Amino acid sequence: MPNDHRLPKAERITRNADFQRVYARRCTVRDGVVQLCVCANELPHARIGLSVSRKWGKAHVRNRLRRLFREAFRLTKSQLPAGLDYVFIPCRSQVELVELLASLPGLAAQAARRLRKD
Repeated sequence: MPNDHRLPKAERITRNADFQRVYARRCTVRDGVVQLCVCANELPHARIGLSVSRKWGKAHVRNRLRRLFREAFRLTKSQLPAGLDYVFIPCRSQVELVELLASLPGLAAQAARRLRKD
């Protein structure tokens, strides 16, 4: 039986060109937990990209951060504005899922307002 809770590939940013487009747009919001770089994607759904550098620790620490970001996105994607690409960059190595769930909708709404203003 397939897992209905998985994050489909269509909702992930995988190409370097897409990451570069998001970074070039420079619409960034952050709090003490995560930094979001946001750009419009002309799709009916939101997509997530993850950028976790080596400065956050060894591979198991970086992989844990990626898993937490994916899970937070999956659980809150109904509250996030659609049609945007989100690139998550951690602000610290010790992050809890509860913190991400609390900060993500507010940050995404703030980024969407900035995009509309520009």
